[in-house]
Amino acid sequence: MTTTAVNRWSVTGPTADDYPAWRELFRGYCAFYRVPMPEEKAELVWSWLTDPAHEVEGLLVRDADGTPVGLAHFRPFSRPLHGAVGGFLDDLFVAPDVRGGGAVDLLLARLREIAAERGWTTVRWITADDNHRARAKYDQVAVRTMFVTYDMAPDETAPDAPAH
Repeated sequence: MTTTAVNRWSVTGPTADDYPAWRELFRGYCAFYRVPMPEEKAELVWSWLTDPAHEVEGLLVRDADGTPVGLAHFRPFSRPLHGAVGGFLDDLFVAPDVRGGGAVDLLLARLREIAAERGWTTVRWITADDNHRARAKYDQVAVRTMFVTYDMAPDETAPDAPAH
């Protein structure tokens, strides 16, 4: 467990008792990105986080009382071009009422430690272009890449492909 010098925050993995608090944090994260969060999705993601065999792992940053106030979901990813493995930070969220107090710093620091422990060559993530507050933090701890992200739906016809 990592803590700050003043013990304001601590970072741990989620435990079974954390589901209600985690769900509220995840709900806030989904709302920020305007993505629906039906209970079935929350239950599925939670099952991933609590299954040691699943690739997705989670961290929770807790206040001095042990209450989760932020989350990070991450996983390893293969990097064939580099012949290496990196870590991908899928989701990062801190409750709005504690932002600016160092909670996100501790989450990112713990993720950096995990990457070093596992021999990952990088920790990568994406964020919305207009997520200015988060990007200001990210610019302090990471290097912005030149890559543009695309999503391709598996069940759609390519724009210029003839319809069948």
